[in-house]
Formats: sequence, C-alpha cells, structure tokens
Amino acid sequence: MALKKLSEILSIENGKIAIKNKDLARKSMDEIIFNAVFEKNEEEKIKQLLLIKEMAKEMGVIPASIQGLYEEMGRNFPGFTVPAINIRGLTYDVARAIFRKATTQNVGALIFEIARSEIGYTKQRPLEYSACVLAAAIREGFEGAVFIQGDHFQVVRRYFEKDPDAEINYLKSLIKEAIEAEFYNIDIDTSTLVDISKDTVYEQQRPNFENTAILAEYVRKLEPHGVTISIGGEIGEIGGKNSTPDEARAYLNGFRDIFKGGKGLSKLSVQTGTKHGGVVLPDGRIAQVKIDFETLRILSDLVRKEYGLSGCVQHGASTLPEEAFDKFPEIGASEIHLATGFQNIIYDSKHLPEEFRTMIYEALKKQFASEQKEGQTEEQFIYSTRKKGFGLFKKEWWSLPREVKEPLMTELEQKFELLFNKLKVFNTKDIIKKAVSLVKVPVKIEL
Repeated sequence: MALKKLSEILSIENGKIAIKNKDLARKSMDEIIFNAVFEKNEEEKIKQLLLIKEMAKEMGVIPASIQGLYEEMGRNFPGFTVPAINIRGLTYDVARAIFRKATTQNVGALIFEIARSEIGYTKQRPLEYSACVLAAAIREGFEGAVFIQGDHFQVVRRYFEKDPDAEINYLKSLIKEAIEAEFYNIDIDTSTLVDISKDTVYEQQRPNFENTAILAEYVRKLEPHGVTISIGGEIGEIGGKNSTPDEARAYLNGFRDIFKGGKGLSKLSVQTGTKHGGVVLPDGRIAQVKIDFETLRILSDLVRKEYGLSGCVQHGASTLPEEAFDKFPEIGASEIHLATGFQNIIYDSKHLPEEFRTMIYEALKKQFASEQKEGQTEEQFIYSTRKKGFGLFKKEWWSLPREVKEPLMTELEQKFELLFNKLKVFNTKDIIKKAVSLVKVPVKIEL
C-alpha cells in the first residue's frame, strides 16, 4: 500500500501507532494483508506484519491467553466446549468467515491455532498466521480477546532419539517465535516420547512429563508482563490406544513434582479413538469413527476435580458426524480441535473450479510420489496429501476470484454456525470479558 494512503489510516510517533481512520483501515485491510503476506523482502515483510498486529490492538482486537477462562472451568464447568480451529489455507478469508459468525452469534470462546507440522507445509510462520487472523478481525469489526494457539508443538521422536538437545532446542526456538507473534496459548506435545517398555505407568510417562516441564518452564520465562500463557499437555499420542486414568495421574503427578515455573497446565489432551484427518477408505471416503465419550467424560472429570484443570481436549474431531458434537459439552470436554473437516469442505466444494483442483492434485502426485504408501489407493494418497497443496499454491489460493471464494466461505460459515451451536459457545462473549484479562503488550514499530 502506498505510504500516502497509509498515512491517512494511521500515524506513528516514537514507535507507537495511532489509528486516524478506522473505517478506512477496515476497508483497506484486504490490500494491506495481501501485500504483507506476499512481500518478497523478508525484513520488509516482518515490518508490515508487525504493523498489522499493532493496528489490531489499537482497534480493540487484543491477542489474549484463555488461562482465566480455563481456571474458571477448573472450578465450575460452564457447559460449553471451546472450538480450536486450525486454518491451513485461505487463512485471512476463512478467519473473516469465522469472525462474521462469531459476531452474529456473540461467540467469544474460540481459538485460532496452527500446529508445528502445519507451519511447515502451509508456509505460514507464526507472525504471518497471527497477522492474518488479526487482520480478519479488523476487517469484520470484531473487538475483544482473540486467542491464538500453538497446536501440537510436538517432539518428533526420531529427531529426539538422534539428538535430544537439538530437538528440544528447536521446540524452544519455535515457542519463542510464537510468543513473540502473540500466541499466548501453547500446547506442548511430548506424548511421542512415552516409553511403553517400562514396567510402571509412571515410568512410561516419565520422558513425557519431564520434557513437558522443561518446555513449560521455558514458556513461563518468556511471558510478557501481565500475561499468563495457557499451556496444554498431552498423554496419549493421537491415533494410538485410548488414554486411562492411571496415565493421566502419572503424567500430572510427575509434572507437578518437578515443574518449577509457577502456574502449571490448564488442560490435558487425551486419546479417545480418533485419528488426525480421519480414517480414509480406499475410495477416498471417511470411515465412521467410534469415539469413546465415556473415557473423555471420566478423564475430564478427573483432571478438573483432582488437579484444577479446565478439562480434557479432544483432537482429530472435525471429520466426526454432526450428531457427535452435542456430546462434548455434555461430558465436560473443555476444548476440541478442528481442522481437516474445513479443508475437506474447501477441496470438495462444487464452487472450486475443477481445473484448479486438478492442477493441485497433479502437482501433489509428482512432488510427493515417494510418500505414497504400499497398498494405498490414489484416492487415499490424494486425501492424505492435499493439505500440502495450500502451501504449494498459496498465492493462487489467495488470488481466487471473488465469485469462487464467496460461496466457499458461505459453506464454511454454515459449518461454523452448526459447530458453534452444538458446542454451546453462542453468547460466550460476556464470560470471556469477565474471566480473561486483556493486556496490550507494547511493541515498537519502525517503518
């Protein structure tokens, strides 16, 4: 955007932004965020993304920690389950659709997140992701707390076994980058290190809780003044066997005994029968998954009553049948992670031009041919790989014409409305205002 027009929107004095024309800021945001995301000079790109983030804060859109709400949930479950939504592509447009629905239904309990793996294959570093989400909030006139989360900041076991220090240090660098981008909610996943060869559940969980404690203490050291980052832990790698009360107690007791960082975990991710992305049949359809709601209920009740956590977190849920989502608030799950179902809506939509879809699939078949597993059909391979098409063709997705994107976003809005209703997060903005502290962390801006 030309500096002349930018000067009509804001002024900068001693590194601090003042918004001169909020209406023009909203109307210009499509251009501002596009230019920032696709700026080729990395130093200039960072400046533009930081500018957007600071504009958001001056317009009442505040990156926040959900810690206060989760402490309240630990004392008294309010009857709703917080949706945490991973956006892999069309991030600004999808976030706008979410904020539109959040505004009309008064939704405050809502998380935007991106996982370690997604940061790579979608080509979205934390600062870019947070700027896109906050830009969308500006564009839609949303005000209040915006919860941005690092999902599955996960230890990769094969890397850890080769060089434990290097893997932990990589995660520390990612955590630092995320917090600087105002991700004030971090999910640490060291469940990949659980050692089932050990004789006792406590010893099986030891590498999990020890490394969670190391990383959680690091998070606490980086917290901005006035912010208590919400930290999640995990006991069962998603896609493995279902979690048990003994595992939950072993992990949480072990963590509590060695953690030296002040406030501990706010929630616990468990395995109840789901798998990320769902289970794909040979013809490309998604198999019906039976989730163990009783396990989720028992564990949520346990961690709330015995440890003061908000409850348990359900991963890999977006491909479940619609009738399943009513159950999560009923059994006391505090958070649910949703990703692939929205990706499926986009890719499978009749509004997405067939030639565009084919272009992506053909590129995936060439570039990732070595990843096709033995016995995997082409449909299964495409389904498991197409998430990478968002990064490969990032600018092409952003540049789709309005007559394509608008009906796509309408489809997504309908899904968001259904999920927000079933998870009972309509009219949660008031409880967020009461429970969550808003802190405008100062960042100096230089152009």
